[in-house]
Amino acid sequence: MFAESKFRELDGDGDGRLSVRELQPAVEGIGAELGLPARGSSPNADHIYSEAISELTHGKKEEVSRTEFQEVLSDILLGMAAGLKRDPIVILRIDGEDLRDFVDSPRYEPDAAAIFSKIGSEDMSLRQCLLAALQLLNVDNGMPPASDPWVEENLVEPALQQLPAGQLEQPASQDVFFEQLKKLLSNITERLQEQPVIVAHTENTFDGSGVKRLLDNKFELDKLLDSVWKDVPTEHKKKGIKESLILALDKMADAASLPPYGAVNQVDAVVNEALKMVNADDTTAVEEAGFKKLLTDVLGAVMMQLNGQPIFVSNSTVVHEPLFSSSTLLSPPPVKSSPTE
Repeated sequence: MFAESKFRELDGDGDGRLSVRELQPAVEGIGAELGLPARGSSPNADHIYSEAISELTHGKKEEVSRTEFQEVLSDILLGMAAGLKRDPIVILRIDGEDLRDFVDSPRYEPDAAAIFSKIGSEDMSLRQCLLAALQLLNVDNGMPPASDPWVEENLVEPALQQLPAGQLEQPASQDVFFEQLKKLLSNITERLQEQPVIVAHTENTFDGSGVKRLLDNKFELDKLLDSVWKDVPTEHKKKGIKESLILALDKMADAASLPPYGAVNQVDAVVNEALKMVNADDTTAVEEAGFKKLLTDVLGAVMMQLNGQPIFVSNSTVVHEPLFSSSTLLSPPPVKSSPTE
């Protein structure tokens, strides 16, 4: 009954089938319920949305029938759960308390000195130094992402306007920078107390341990290699092998605890280096056994690089929509009241 009610709500044109266009808002509504960043604002969140749509359409079709919808409704949440397991998203309410504690703590001066050494320049005005400093602070300091347009307009710019205007355009010495950064952060703290900001925050460390677990599990590895060989399109197999290997790595990403190719630049660089090590650019089409060996070698090269130099990635996105806005797909169908006699 629930699935039937949801299907009728989503089937805008009443043709008895749901298009991807009709499904998209529903899946995004689930994301809002779970506190995911809006679609298009985060590569990790976008991958979760894509997994959910793929679960519904089996990754191949453009439409879903009523029967198919009933069968896979729960798979939407399973797809999101798989993405969230790999990329947990923490929802933070930033209200100025942590930022005030940072400013008042003994670590403020050494941290400010480290920041100034990174950005300080005789050619930079105090304003430029302060704005650059805010980009280097994060949720660990109690600071929402300063690059967010809303944060910039409602927190950063008004806080800057409270500082001496003439001084902002002058070159900044270290002492002046320390003093004015402290005042700027205190001004931002006051504004956060009036207007707390909700931030979706993710952290991941890619150290090759997930790849090692996969390579050590021969049964699981062989099963995955068989699966990806069948799933790689024939036209890719006939072209240069590099594209096929990247497609295959994407299909193995979850099992190897790696991000999708294109989501994390630093990990992409590691994958590209591994592909060079196996001469993927120079290799023409190969048979099944050769492809599986190349793919295993690439995974091994990725593991060695990440094991030697782990990659830490964090991402913070301001959530502008209410966390618990109603989801078209998850909200219960209206209960019809029985007529009273």
